[in-house]
Amino acid sequence: MARYRLHCVGASGNSFKVALFLNCAGIDWEPVGVDFAGGETRDPAWRAATNAMGEIPVLEVDGRRLSQSGAILGWLAETHGAFGPTGAEERFETARWLLFDNHRFTGSFAAHRVLQSMTPEPLHPDVQAYVRARAHGALSVVEKHLAERRFMLGERPTIVDFSLVGYLYYPVEETGFDLRAAFPAIDAWRERIAALRGWKPPYELMPVGNSLPVLRCAT
Repeated sequence: MARYRLHCVGASGNSFKVALFLNCAGIDWEPVGVDFAGGETRDPAWRAATNAMGEIPVLEVDGRRLSQSGAILGWLAETHGAFGPTGAEERFETARWLLFDNHRFTGSFAAHRVLQSMTPEPLHPDVQAYVRARAHGALSVVEKHLAERRFMLGERPTIVDFSLVGYLYYPVEETGFDLRAAFPAIDAWRERIAALRGWKPPYELMPVGNSLPVLRCAT
């Protein structure tokens, strides 16, 4: 059994953030499937044993169960001396971008993906348009930032990159965003991350669990 066990599903971009870090850092780990679509994370027994917050990913290590992808990435970077910030300024920038990612970037993009392709019925067009506008706005902030940088904090990848890129490798048919066409700087940055040793796409890196099914494709 690997020292690190990541409770996850293939469709979880938040899980992918941690899985990708582990793989690119060359750390021994294994995925543990969660029946997300079947409601396992809402089960009181699962919450009591695994994560009271009822969310994935959960990183199991040495009897501990760590949750919240941003916090996990910070812990891993400090524990293994990989992909972490150096100096006070980078530590501040790391915290700033991780908070932006959680609140705006992933928060909006992931919600749009679910509403776009994973809900039984399409939502009211005004609701969908509102969520899409928020996601587009967050993407535009990162696009402008990356126009002058190879990675989010400069010339080398850090946990900020792993965090922000978590949902950006899923198919256009799921997300409804053609990043290659609309956001060239983000697309080039995705390619640089995909060139890192250990990179794999999310469904290949986490071929476990029961994800929400894709019920509709973007048009």
